[in-house]
Amino acid sequence: METATETTLKKLERLLQLETSEELISFIDGLNSHEIVYIMSHLNREDQTQLLTRLTPENAASLMEELPEQQAAEIVEDMRAADAAAILNEMPSDEQTDILWELESEEAEAILSLMDPEEAADVRRLIDFDPDTAGGLMVTEFLSFRENQSVRQIVADLKRQKEAYARLHIKYIYINKANGEFAGVLQIQDLLLADPETRLSEIIIPDVITVPIDFHLERLVDFFHTHDFYGVPVIDQEEKMLGVVLRKDVLEAWADQTSFDHLESQGIVGGEELRTMPLFARAKNRLSWLSINIILNLIAASVIAFHQDTLSSVIALAVFLPIISDMSGCSGNQAVAVSMRELSIGAVKSGEAFRVWMQEIGIGLVNGLSLGFLIGLAAFLWKGSMMLGLVVGGALAINTIVAVSLGGTVPLLLKHRGVDPALASGPILTTITDMAGFFLALTFASLSMAHLAHL
Repeated sequence: METATETTLKKLERLLQLETSEELISFIDGLNSHEIVYIMSHLNREDQTQLLTRLTPENAASLMEELPEQQAAEIVEDMRAADAAAILNEMPSDEQTDILWELESEEAEAILSLMDPEEAADVRRLIDFDPDTAGGLMVTEFLSFRENQSVRQIVADLKRQKEAYARLHIKYIYINKANGEFAGVLQIQDLLLADPETRLSEIIIPDVITVPIDFHLERLVDFFHTHDFYGVPVIDQEEKMLGVVLRKDVLEAWADQTSFDHLESQGIVGGEELRTMPLFARAKNRLSWLSINIILNLIAASVIAFHQDTLSSVIALAVFLPIISDMSGCSGNQAVAVSMRELSIGAVKSGEAFRVWMQEIGIGLVNGLSLGFLIGLAAFLWKGSMMLGLVVGGALAINTIVAVSLGGTVPLLLKHRGVDPALASGPILTTITDMAGFFLALTFASLSMAHLAHL
């Protein structure tokens, strides 16, 4: 039985076969964001391009804004530069920049050369900023006037250019001094209720919080959690306003970053993959991590090979080795998650590895002894051997301390060295905890062989 989304996709495919576009445009206008992402992910590239070129540039821009940046960039990459430029002209400056950032410089420049000169100039300025800072996230489309202008002048300008201003989603009007410095914010209701001859300087809110262009994403997230603002002005070193960072854009960027970090932690190199991407590009991103991981696992397995005589003599140990490895890995991953979270919100700095380690030692002792007791009890109940319980319980207890120590400190050490902790922490933790767990269990077993040989 077809789902509603599958029915929607089939209807779209039928509309693409029609010569007229009015019904197609009306149909797209009625879709929600999830439906748009679904149908664009299930159309082939030819149909994607046909759909976008048959829509008006405004409708096509609205559709593109709903897609993940990587997917939108791939579609733009395969379009004629003129068609792509027409669509990008209708998108907010931050969205334009995000898409062009994903393209090769030659392809991006070909599109920029065909865009509206003012739009292209904004993108060229924004593309130089770090995408995870206020400069990279801000929009440059905002209403700005001088503080010495009158209410009458502003109202007249708003009426005269109402069509151009309609796309700005105006919440505030930003006011500058005569020398260009940022002066404050004017609320729409204050503008409408003021006497027409009143100067803007008399009714603005002057003490407005602003952020610099290098204000990082994590700090912006904290800012909007603290302040219930629609947006915040971005200023340069000369106190001149460059743009506005919107709350919705910050929250979207944070969600994307969280998803990116999760994918990297699972071994997706680059932190971005959609099944619409080329097969070999996807395979390369996965193999980059898997090929390294198999080498690390072989290193861990070498510990077992070195103690194969002990393992062959105490077969019961084979049951507990994967448990020791898995439980230690879980404990370590919990510590990794906490460190990654604290790094992202600024609660800890990369140079505080020793302090974090000391805090994790306590957790490792409590959890290690608890888990060691449980697995030791299970071993005793199964085989009736107190020594087997001590061997596996002791190995798990000590390895849990090792795991949380590594999990807590490795992300900080990698961050300090400029290595992405989301990608590298997992393989390092897994390899070392596996090696340590196998080594501890098999070494303890070798030392206690007289009491275990019969198991």
